[in-house]
Amino acid sequence: MRFYQAAPKSMEEDNASKSSPDAHVIGVKSWLAYTGVVILAALLFGVALPLAFSYGNEIAAAVVFAISAIVVGYRFLLLRSIQLYYDDVGVWLYSGVLPWKKGVTGVKWRDMEDASFAQGFWSWVTRSYTVRIGHRFTKSSEIVLTNIANGKHTVATLNARQQEMIRAGAID
Repeated sequence: MRFYQAAPKSMEEDNASKSSPDAHVIGVKSWLAYTGVVILAALLFGVALPLAFSYGNEIAAAVVFAISAIVVGYRFLLLRSIQLYYDDVGVWLYSGVLPWKKGVTGVKWRDMEDASFAQGFWSWVTRSYTVRIGHRFTKSSEIVLTNIANGKHTVATLNARQQEMIRAGAID
């Protein structure tokens, strides 16, 4: 008897396999997280590339363009890959673009202390919050994410879900 797993047919199937069917994505990076990528792109394409052309070397300009496109594209895809979600087992963070960098880390409901967000003027103005999902036993296992879109709602959803599970007797 042979057991094997068929290879995913598309990117959607590959991403869908990272979580259970009842997973709910509740947090992604906000627009503020992408400003660093935009600034980097402006510097690379607006300063470094024209400098390479001004020295009259088309090969150097092509190399600068190729490396700039790869770096900016990777940074953009890396930000897009970050997803905070929950399911019946716990709260999970999925991230990664390259196959050897993709992964999931998380906190099980039974081990979750609480979810909180950092409050401040800029967070309020931009609706981009730092979210922390605490672990009851160790600080090294907690999830801390910066620039999460509508992080207040994310934290409220997680804390409400945890309270529902405690009241239902699903966790102690």
